[in-house]
Amino acid sequence: MKPISLFKIVTLLAVVCQSFSNIANAQTKSIDSTYQLEDVIVTAQKRSELLHNIPLAISSLNAKQIEDFRINQIKEITSIIPNLYSADPGDGRDVTSIRGMATTSYDPATTVYIDGVNQFGLDTYIPSLFDVERIEVLRGPQGTLYGRNAMAGVINIITKQPTNTLTGMASYTVGNYAQNRMNLSLKTPLIKNKLFLGASILYDARNGFYTNQFNNQSYDQQHGFSGNYFLKYLVNQQWSVFLNVKNRNQRNNGAFPLTFDAANSIADPYVLNQNATTTMVDKTLNSSLSVHYSGHSFDFVSQTAYQNNYRYYTNPIDGDFSPYDAVSIINNYGRLWNNIKVWTQEFKIASPTTDTKPLKWTAGTNLFSLDAPVKQGTRFGADANSIMQVGDSLFSLINTTKTTKQGIAFYGQITYALSKQLNLTAGLRNDYEHLSQTVMGEYQHDPMTGPIIILPDTSASLNFSAWSPKLALDYHFTASTMGYVQYSKGFRTGGLSALGSDPSQPPLVGFLPEHSNNFELGIKNNLLQNRLSLNISLFYTKVNDAQVPSLVLPDAITITKNVGKLNSKGFELELKAQASKNLFIQYSFGYTNASFESLQLSSQGSSVNLDGKKQIFSPDFTSMLAMQFTKQLRAGKSSLFLRGEWKYLGTTYFDLANNIKQDPYHLINASAGLNIKNISVQAWVRNVFKQKYISYAYDFGAVHLGDPATFGCTLSYRF
Repeated sequence: MKPISLFKIVTLLAVVCQSFSNIANAQTKSIDSTYQLEDVIVTAQKRSELLHNIPLAISSLNAKQIEDFRINQIKEITSIIPNLYSADPGDGRDVTSIRGMATTSYDPATTVYIDGVNQFGLDTYIPSLFDVERIEVLRGPQGTLYGRNAMAGVINIITKQPTNTLTGMASYTVGNYAQNRMNLSLKTPLIKNKLFLGASILYDARNGFYTNQFNNQSYDQQHGFSGNYFLKYLVNQQWSVFLNVKNRNQRNNGAFPLTFDAANSIADPYVLNQNATTTMVDKTLNSSLSVHYSGHSFDFVSQTAYQNNYRYYTNPIDGDFSPYDAVSIINNYGRLWNNIKVWTQEFKIASPTTDTKPLKWTAGTNLFSLDAPVKQGTRFGADANSIMQVGDSLFSLINTTKTTKQGIAFYGQITYALSKQLNLTAGLRNDYEHLSQTVMGEYQHDPMTGPIIILPDTSASLNFSAWSPKLALDYHFTASTMGYVQYSKGFRTGGLSALGSDPSQPPLVGFLPEHSNNFELGIKNNLLQNRLSLNISLFYTKVNDAQVPSLVLPDAITITKNVGKLNSKGFELELKAQASKNLFIQYSFGYTNASFESLQLSSQGSSVNLDGKKQIFSPDFTSMLAMQFTKQLRAGKSSLFLRGEWKYLGTTYFDLANNIKQDPYHLINASAGLNIKNISVQAWVRNVFKQKYISYAYDFGAVHLGDPATFGCTLSYRF
């Protein structure tokens, strides 16, 4: 069977676009235009634009949709966004995959931005969502504008900003598993038209989903406090200054609720047996200072940001996930260790948003500096030798790794209107990064009073450079129908391996950046007088020198090597419809076929051929249907709503050999509520039919289940 040429695909796309346009034009005269979908403004390309006019696959959820879906954490956009999967092993560090490009190390494949600040890595980002205005998800490599670690895409989160209007909100949620969620928000002008204040705080707590048989107690009980604080100063009509501080202080009494054997985990769910119990303390601070200038000739933005994360276990945490005193992990060595600091700076200049000239442009530079001193001890307890045959017991191996990174990038992108209907977009970016790493190994045996050095300070450094081009054409068949074709390139940064207890895995071994080439075709339609939005995209992505991770136990150290070639291809569809005055329908569908063209791994002195194996954390299908019926009461002063959601996720693999997998499953959510003026009462239930499924698993066999059935009630007040 001969492959279809690019010319034939583009021709077919044009015919489909024109057909949609003809159908829409034929029906507009008979459509009641009193209820429509709202126009969506996004900042995906670092400038305000209509989503319908951007030539790339991008999804947007507004504040109402976020509230309707009850999205409280970033990972909960799974399947709402086509071909997106996100989960964590119980520690709040999400592994996110888009289109088969999966996060497999602390350098993510999907970059998260919150209010313009790059959440630099898995350590420093804040997963909790509250008081959010909009979530934008860009699918496919976004290297030109976003650079490093955006090879799968970008999640762009924008929180609600203070204005001249006094607004506020208070909400309280109570549910099973002793869930309590309280959110307070206030935004007010301090000096009208000049100085504004915004503050939002969140308290979230629940009992654990898991029970620990070792002490017959709830294992993963947790609570946390988060805040988001804004100060906005309008110097004059052109200059403005924004100061933002975000913080998260989380306590988890049982991170990593993992059990071995996937089948037994499903048969006897949410039960584990671990002897080492502890509390994970997770403190994160994100702050930024932004200066904006809006002029007749150009717009300018400077953003300086600082991020800090201090994460430790108050006592040793179980490393063998069993009731035996075999292995535990220690990282509580004081604030000088496991305290990650990141500084970032961006300067951006762009053509004015209101400019009507045929040429629109954006250019800028990014700088960053990271300091990551990590110290971790692997404790071999009284049962270590009998269980693991390590030759001894009651000793610790203490590994110290000091990592520093600095980087600079320059980028530019232009869009030129070749005609009233045809636009050309071109962009280019160059990233340069310097990495230095020092490791030291120590050994301590009971009853020694202090450790002895077994590996003295050893250092290495690497430099990386990457070019990220982009080229796109978009054609507007009508004001409501647009088609595009795009090529883009993304990359994930390289690095050096950390020090572990396994002597067969030497430290400071370098691995190269991972590069992806993406080809994409798409159509975007706003039909039936803007009552129906339909977006379709097809993609093909090829990755050479794929970074393939392997987890080294018992330290839980990830060793990464460039040993694979990965191909991913698929299809996406998004539909939003205001079917009637009372009924809103939203549907998304994604298909991904991501497999390794070649993959050779070494194991115990021999080579393992994994050619053709599927990518991990990448369901072959994602599907989501949401329907909400809203009935206005008492002349619009109150309303009643009923909502149902159906999610389907296809086969998902969690190890490169494809031995650990989750078969396809369905999730059903439902909610109903009453709005009376400024007060809202809502009852909700998630996972109605108590579906048991694996959401995360390690390649050594430990699995973490998705959330059980949860239900509750939310009371909200707005002014």
